[in-house]
Amino acid sequence: VLVAVIGGLLFGYDTAVISGAEKGLQAFFMGADFEYTDAIHGITSSSALIGCIIGSAVSGFFASRLGRKNSLFLAGILFFLSALGSYYPEFLFFEHGVPSYFLLVAFNFYRVLGGVGVGLASAICPMYIAEIAPSNIRGTLVSWNQFAIIFGMLVVYFVNYTIALQGDAAWLNTIGWRWMFASEIIPAVLFLSFLMFVPETPRYLVMRGRTEKALGVLSHLMDQVDAGRELEDIRNSFKEKAPSMKPY
Repeated sequence: VLVAVIGGLLFGYDTAVISGAEKGLQAFFMGADFEYTDAIHGITSSSALIGCIIGSAVSGFFASRLGRKNSLFLAGILFFLSALGSYYPEFLFFEHGVPSYFLLVAFNFYRVLGGVGVGLASAICPMYIAEIAPSNIRGTLVSWNQFAIIFGMLVVYFVNYTIALQGDAAWLNTIGWRWMFASEIIPAVLFLSFLMFVPETPRYLVMRGRTEKALGVLSHLMDQVDAGRELEDIRNSFKEKAPSMKPY
């Protein structure tokens, strides 16, 4: 659950990191070979939200096809690539430090990638927690994810502030805003590393017919009797049909 909560923290972190970097980003692209208008700046500042819509829309598909754990791993990779690409959007194709229209497109592409990660995490982190947590503390543990989202936003404000103190305005407009995006690499790497040691959820394993594996996971969470009862409840839940919608 703590590992999944880091995904919630990254949700908040990635969403709010732009708040500290946007002024430096605007000053950087003001020197580009095109007119960097307020409208373009607004789109750039909010481009990650496009990815959020995409990520949340496809989260159910990935959760069912790849599994909850692998979907979170995918989100972690997207967070990492977004942080690295937003820090250094010139990678391979552009001259470093020279703003241009296509560099702006590349920057927004990396921000959208991070947004897709946010969209995936927004749906799959609470799903993972709900399916891995014992029923008697499930509500409490799922609420940790909501706390982590807000905590991630709070943390990145302090990180951005600390980075802003490292130089003057000229430094902030050329390098400082890059460091703000790069700071997300640290929690993204931690998230990916810890995900290697957590199990898939019992519910997904039962969905795939891997009941023995599901029982093994449940046995680590509760005693053998309760694990067997929980496994049976999961199996029965797939047999239940939703009630038909009949007019009164």
